[in-house]
Amino acid sequence: MIRALTLLSALALALAVSGCGGDDEGAGGAASDRTVTIGSKNFTEAIVLGELYKQALEAKGYTVALKSSIGSTEIIDKALRSGQIDLYPEYTGTMLTVVFAEDEAQDSAESTYDRAKELYEEDGFTLFEMTPFSDSDALAVTKETADREGLAEIGDLTKLDGFKLGGQPEFETRLQGLPGVKEAYGVENVQFTPFAGISPYEALDQGTVDVAAIFSTDPPLASGKYVVLEDTEANFGFQNVAPAVNQELADELGGDFEDTINAVSEKLSDEAIIAMNSAVAIDKRSATEVAREFLEANDLL
Repeated sequence: MIRALTLLSALALALAVSGCGGDDEGAGGAASDRTVTIGSKNFTEAIVLGELYKQALEAKGYTVALKSSIGSTEIIDKALRSGQIDLYPEYTGTMLTVVFAEDEAQDSAESTYDRAKELYEEDGFTLFEMTPFSDSDALAVTKETADREGLAEIGDLTKLDGFKLGGQPEFETRLQGLPGVKEAYGVENVQFTPFAGISPYEALDQGTVDVAAIFSTDPPLASGKYVVLEDTEANFGFQNVAPAVNQELADELGGDFEDTINAVSEKLSDEAIIAMNSAVAIDKRSATEVAREFLEANDLL
């Protein structure tokens, strides 16, 4: 476990890195009497995002109901389309592959977002701006290994005589997993080890594997003990977050509403979201409290 002091320091650093933003308007902005219902998916990062948007809107005078931990993309998308919720934060790559069942990969974060927004607008919804951070599949090594072997990018793995790569069983066969890594980077000197009853970070710490398949905003990354290898060929795609919003609601509430949500999204760097995920998942602090501290530090409350 990462020490609480280290995590709190990481959170403070992330808040400082993200800088100050927002505008000088306080509560009582151009809100209506309509209750805005926000939904969130059922894992730590999504719960934190829901709290961030809720509290920022309330600070501007909007009445907000938060339905947290609704479920998977398939479930929460139905809630949006049926009117049970007005908006929820979703991952742009997931929008294309899960919501709209598109097979063709996009070549940039921007094109992924633009295509998803186009598809949503055809269905009477829209997307607000996407976050700087992307929570995608990734490969990580310990900092010790990275320093010793000179590893910074996935392609650097070809310099090794051989290595063990650990991941969930499906990582061995799915296109955006090991097959994609081999094709995109010419990596052949690899032995795959499926994880069973052990976390990727435990496997790295114990030396069970040399490289681990992770998610790029996992809480343990806040410790500084691990290095995420840069995916220069975009094998793992793009998973920036953008709120999917009912178009009628967006039109009704206008620019101040959208600006409030966008002001939160633009401050969500990799460092900031990892630190908040860590504070909730490892430090066991409440998502409400962690979100409030972030918003206060960025002048968004």
